[in-house]
Amino acid sequence: MNIMPEHKLSSVAPLNQCNAEKKEVELILVKDQNGVQYTSSSIIPSPSDRVGHIGTEDNRETWGKKIDFLLSVIGFAVDLANVWRFPYLCYKNGGGAFLIPYILFLVIAGMPLFYMELALGQYNREGAATVWKICPVFKGVGYTVILIALYVGFYYNVIIAWSLYYLFSSMTNELPWLGCDNSWNSENCTDPQFHKTWFSDVCVLCFCRRGVLHLHESRGIHDLGLPRWDLSLCLVVVVFILFFSLWKGVKSSGKVVYITATMPYVVLFVLLIRGVTLPGSMEGIKAYLHIDFKRLNNLEVWIDAATQIFYSLGAGFGVLIAFASYNKFDNNCYRDALLTTSVNCVTSFFSGFVIFSVLGYMADKHKVSIEDVATEGAGLVFIIYPEAISTLPGSTFWAILFFIMLLTLGIDSAMGGMEAVITGLTDEFKILKRHRKLFTFATAFLTFLYVQISRVFLPLQGGIYVLTLLDKYAAGTSILFGVLIEAIGVSWFYGVDRFSEDIERMMGFKPGLYWRLCWKFVSPLFLLFVVIASTLTSSGLKYDEYVFPDWANVVGWGVAMSSMLFVPFYAIYKFFSLSGSFKERIGYCITPEHEHHLVAEGNVRQFKVRPFFLLLWI
Repeated sequence: MNIMPEHKLSSVAPLNQCNAEKKEVELILVKDQNGVQYTSSSIIPSPSDRVGHIGTEDNRETWGKKIDFLLSVIGFAVDLANVWRFPYLCYKNGGGAFLIPYILFLVIAGMPLFYMELALGQYNREGAATVWKICPVFKGVGYTVILIALYVGFYYNVIIAWSLYYLFSSMTNELPWLGCDNSWNSENCTDPQFHKTWFSDVCVLCFCRRGVLHLHESRGIHDLGLPRWDLSLCLVVVVFILFFSLWKGVKSSGKVVYITATMPYVVLFVLLIRGVTLPGSMEGIKAYLHIDFKRLNNLEVWIDAATQIFYSLGAGFGVLIAFASYNKFDNNCYRDALLTTSVNCVTSFFSGFVIFSVLGYMADKHKVSIEDVATEGAGLVFIIYPEAISTLPGSTFWAILFFIMLLTLGIDSAMGGMEAVITGLTDEFKILKRHRKLFTFATAFLTFLYVQISRVFLPLQGGIYVLTLLDKYAAGTSILFGVLIEAIGVSWFYGVDRFSEDIERMMGFKPGLYWRLCWKFVSPLFLLFVVIASTLTSSGLKYDEYVFPDWANVVGWGVAMSSMLFVPFYAIYKFFSLSGSFKERIGYCITPEHEHHLVAEGNVRQFKVRPFFLLLWI
């Protein structure tokens, strides 16, 4: 009879009485988390199999209810871009024909990446950084996505503050962007009811650029001016909303999303009912749904579809990993991935009817074509839509309703980004976990403090230029790069076969061949395509007619590189911080931490190379 070495036996069965007692406790924990009554300890996975859900975070909190998790994920994924970007892209890129590449990329990349992150977080029960105990050399990508989430919070919170400012401004008998006799109006201001072309000095444009942003007091990104006290105050309110939503973890944020995740759907439905009753609305909807298959010959259409599906679902920001880490171990994250990605994309398509019914009305009112009023981004929700609302009976009510929708769309997405930062760092540094409330306040306050001290933000007179820069560079190529490395790390280094076994251990079934092929081949190739395409099609920064100086683009790339460099720098640090031969160090870098004893024996799973044709078996 062969006797196994003691260190191997210790990873399979207890060697003393103390460990035997620990085994019994683990059996109880499995019963609590999986809801299954086990009668034999032989069916409990060994410590080497149970990578993280027991033994690392036995007392980790979980969502109060399953619906809390679903609403949180949907609330994060459904954000302002669903309203102000997708409808315009669909209209610009062939209408209904745009849905072909959009749905294709959803199926071959969006859903698989979404599913992968949910499963990764749920199985390991860790945030974006510590989840890489499965392949330590890739831990740098965890810090990359955490830093990106923090960068996005810096400017996304200010966009929410905009919405809050407009909401407060709408609480009057007459909307402030009506009429040309206000202090912020220019000498050339034109009342929209007498205005026959769109982009000019109409009242609502004056209110946005001069009354809110004070752009007329800034000559460019080099001339940012002083902080605006009114926008700064709105930002303080946003920061406190985020803090009180997150300070108790998912127990508190899971309740807030009952309002923030559902309110946008109620408002969208009400606005749609009102929109379709307006004259010209059907022409707008027809323009939105027109089908032009010839546009599919244009590479730009496919690039737009690929980038939109990626950014819309929100993979790569560490949020999905963080949210899923608070799930029960046997939660069906496969079903969750299918449900939430579908809801997100249907919401994008549905919002197009809301937007284009109003754009059709505006085109009819000003006797111009849809093309003259169709736009995307902040101009759509802070200029065009408010002008349309101001012409309706009961305009104050519709304005309040619309900006409440924008506020709730932004809040739950901002909550997700901040939760990714908090979970990622508290899992890495236990002292932060012990003082989560204080750390949550510090993180929320940092987004405000950075804005004020650095004097480079939206409450400033020229802050829109900084927002434009960060929007392009802080979470542009860098987030694409981060998710590409993440997909490679999970699929090729940790291994799709092992990842599939983890999923089977959680839910009782293995992912099908389709999902495994997507994870190993299709999704990485998709991300590589998007990274290359976005880099090649990248151009210098512009905001309306203002062209950013070359040094601003250099600063932007510096912001992007500040997060991306965590990947190679941490890999180098990890390699040189280990002891052993070159091959042993590589083995430690790419082997899950709980299997490091195998490296000492020269038994590194990743060193076993298979013939290419066997890869199809994954």
